Amino acid sequence: MKLLIYSHFFAPSIGGVETFAMLLARGLAQYRSHDKSAALEFTLVTQTPAANFDDASLPFPVVRQPSTRRLRHLIREADVVHVDGPALSPLFWTRLAHKPVVVEHHVYQAICLNGLLIHQPDRMVCPGHFQAKRYRECLKCQAVEMSWPKAFAELLKGLIRNFLVRRAAKNIAITDHVRQRIALPNSLRIYYGINNASESDPSPPPQTSGKIRFAFVGRFVAEKGIPVLLEACRLLAQDSSNFEVRLIGDGPLRPELEQIIRAANLQNHVNITGYLSGAPFVAALRDVAVVIMPSVWEETAGFSAIEQMMRGKLVIASNIGGLGEVVGDAGLLFPPGDPAALADRMRSVLRNPALIESIGTKARARAIELFRQERMVSDHLQLYRELAQ
Repeated sequence: MKLLIYSHFFAPSIGGVETFAMLLARGLAQYRSHDKSAALEFTLVTQTPAANFDDASLPFPVVRQPSTRRLRHLIREADVVHVDGPALSPLFWTRLAHKPVVVEHHVYQAICLNGLLIHQPDRMVCPGHFQAKRYRECLKCQAVEMSWPKAFAELLKGLIRNFLVRRAAKNIAITDHVRQRIALPNSLRIYYGINNASESDPSPPPQTSGKIRFAFVGRFVAEKGIPVLLEACRLLAQDSSNFEVRLIGDGPLRPELEQIIRAANLQNHVNITGYLSGAPFVAALRDVAVVIMPSVWEETAGFSAIEQMMRGKLVIASNIGGLGEVVGDAGLLFPPGDPAALADRMRSVLRNPALIESIGTKARARAIELFRQERMVSDHLQLYRELAQ
């Protein structure tokens, strides 16, 4: 079986889609190396330039920024094409070549022009204007950030994209929430899978006394709800001084967050580490007891939540979208956009530190059951084989 994986973004670019593509491709390569009889060939195609990344270090071939002619050739040679996100070019050429195509939906691009289901300018969760064919609302939303001609062009691309994914052999949703929200034909859910954190990345002993450390991990953008966390910190600081919050990441919202921290006199409670990866990232989380995800948009899954659950961390998260589904009953949930409720969850941990171990253990058990890389790879392989036949 010849498989083509198309991921518009890939290493060295950093993000959830890039992480997924790498985990899936490495998992397929590992499966192939363990089972010498496996008739599996695959190539990963991306539009991301290599820069200083060494593609030769990967156990699979990578084709970067192919010409249209090369892409068409690769598609014609494949038995199955997997597209990460509804990218127009590979979807169009795959349909012309009459090849079975699998589309993995990491955001809502198939049913929303901005891909986030966030309506502008009020920045509220969109009720589904595109699916209801209220295209005037979509145009008004897009026109907040671009000219009207560009908004019309985006609407046209959105209509073509939706037409193509509705005719895909399979649409993979990364949570049941996404499957229900996109409401596309031939859909199934396959949860993300990640490496099993083990002795190489041990968690610290459960914290039962001293300063409790919380952390946010992710990009500093409005939809992540970091101001909600800072307001919760301000409320919490009124009756407790024995906590610390680390904001691990960076992004366009950083100046605003720094201003909020100064205005609320939270310098003794909140610090920003900047973007971290590798050993510095692991070190920054080593003495963190609780990870907080205060998203105000409908997260499709929440990669950070899955990673920290696998590490046995207690996760406090907004009960919204796929994020609430991923955490389930193995964490503490609160209504999105409610700083008082978030402060209450944080306060419960400060008053009862035993929750860190008890819920963290439950979180790791849930992650091992649902979010292992081997299970994700196996589910995808089974699907590819069915379509190739």
